Amino acid sequence: MKTGLFAAAALAAATAMTAPALAADSVTLQLKWVADAQFAGYFVAKDKGFYEDEGLDVTIKPGGPDIAPEQVIAGGGADVIVDWMAAALVAREKGVPLVNIAQPFVKGGLQLTCRKDTGITTPADMKGKTLGVWYYGNEYPFFAFMSKNGLNAQEGGDVTVLKQAFNVDPLLQKQADCISTMSYNEYWQVLEAGVKPEDLTVFKYSDEGAAMLEDGLYALEPNLKDPAFVDKMARFVKASMKGWDYARENPDEAVGIVMDNDTAGAISQEHEEHMMAEVNKLTEGGDGALDPKTYDSTVSMLTEQKIISKAPEGAYTTAVTDKAKTLD
Repeated sequence: MKTGLFAAAALAAATAMTAPALAADSVTLQLKWVADAQFAGYFVAKDKGFYEDEGLDVTIKPGGPDIAPEQVIAGGGADVIVDWMAAALVAREKGVPLVNIAQPFVKGGLQLTCRKDTGITTPADMKGKTLGVWYYGNEYPFFAFMSKNGLNAQEGGDVTVLKQAFNVDPLLQKQADCISTMSYNEYWQVLEAGVKPEDLTVFKYSDEGAAMLEDGLYALEPNLKDPAFVDKMARFVKASMKGWDYARENPDEAVGIVMDNDTAGAISQEHEEHMMAEVNKLTEGGDGALDPKTYDSTVSMLTEQKIISKAPEGAYTTAVTDKAKTLD
């Protein structure tokens, strides 16, 4: 009898050793921009095994000036994307059924940075000036900011709009009086070029009543009808937010992880340290859940400016973050 039990136990043990482990669920994340500290939480979650702990095999695809996350996910190249809400809602109205499933960035970092020697100290001083503006979905907060301050930013209006490349050259070369910058990236590029903070005037959209939600996580609406996909996204969001928490608590280590993922060799340690410190301010206090009031504010600005024709229905869901909070 004992011999039979021992044999059965040995067989069970051998079977357990040879049985294949359950395959991890694959997730492809498309970033909005290149690999840098703007996306540190995702790189940290992958590096520290947080995704693996949730049974996920995550591929992180960097973006760039020629990559539109909305197009990537529409073409089946990603399960989830990082995007700004304005761009996502415009894409949704055009037929790409994007839904916000989580909002890691509580605050936005977009701003206008002006040379102080232009005499610009208030938005009213921008009349007659040349302003650098990013397009490809990044221009919507600018137009809302202009409208809020009674300035016509259309062609032939109160200001000259320079379609700005994703660099700070127009300010450094005095081709523009103000340029678009992110508080965590291009602003520091200006300083690293030798310009002193006291020689600049900065208008943060978040302080000017023109802030729109940035860096949210978006998935396609049809996929969210599948409970298994919702569960996978909940595990992804849980691990991602753990990555963001870790980045705030361990910024130096997070920068090192980001540097390890810079396949293009385009970033510097010093710049990423500045960047990480500023990005951590934008994710602080959040748990991934979208604030409906901030969502409503973003939608109101977009409809007032006729950037979208009407307030959308079903453009965000709490199903993923609600489920993420229930996971052990």
